[in-house]
Amino acid sequence: MLEALIFVVFPFCMVFAAVSDLLSMTIANRVSLVLVATFAVVAPLTGMDWTTYGWHFSAGLTVLIAGFGLFAMGAMGGGDAKLMAATALYMGMGFPLAQYLAISAVVGGVLTLGILSFRGSALSVYTGNNMFLRNIADSKAGVPYGIALGIGGLLTYPHAPLMAWAVTRLTG
Repeated sequence: MLEALIFVVFPFCMVFAAVSDLLSMTIANRVSLVLVATFAVVAPLTGMDWTTYGWHFSAGLTVLIAGFGLFAMGAMGGGDAKLMAATALYMGMGFPLAQYLAISAVVGGVLTLGILSFRGSALSVYTGNNMFLRNIADSKAGVPYGIALGIGGLLTYPHAPLMAWAVTRLTG
């Protein structure tokens, strides 16, 4: 049962956040809350020691502070900052967190360049009413960075400590 939570909740939340951001340019607070609550309950049940548990929460808090700094400067949405912090909680302090942030930054940069290019093309005029492309075509809208955070999270999650525990448990 624990393994099922580890395999399902995080990936579902990442996909939900990406699709939600694409369609509505918002990431609901409940996504971040589900991620934090699930980690808070599941991590100790996997045998994670309290020191490591604390370091995971310090990773989340550190990323939340940085994310809100970016939000205050207008460089990132509030939902993006909260999702990034909740994801950092799963990665902990260490290489998975660095990998997540790097992948999300690269994917976000490519996404931003692609969206700006698309908005400058004639194609954006014809796709402006499409449910999936209207926010991408709208030059007044921001960039749905939740897509990059979701992709970064999904690509990095196999290296996260909880995922490693679950895989070891199922194969061992």
